[in-house]
Amino acid sequence: MKIVATNEAKTHLSALLQEVTRGETIVISRGKKLLAKLVPYDEEVRPPRPKVGDMIDEPCHIPEEALRPMSEEELRAWGAI
Repeated sequence: MKIVATNEAKTHLSALLQEVTRGETIVISRGKKLLAKLVPYDEEVRPPRPKVGDMIDEPCHIPEEALRPMSEEELRAWGAI
């Protein structure tokens, strides 16, 4: 693990990223405070994208009244007649 100051990281970012791609871990600091860690990107770290329906705990329920035909008054209000 290599520790670099913020000004050095700004100046040498491309070189640091090359080191990271070779497997090195770079820690960026400001003074004695550690701020961030550059590590190689790993596709496996990302959570898998949910499949359709995975986010719903229960099946979706549509009330019966939502499926009834619209009245003439409702059709007029919507400009359908």
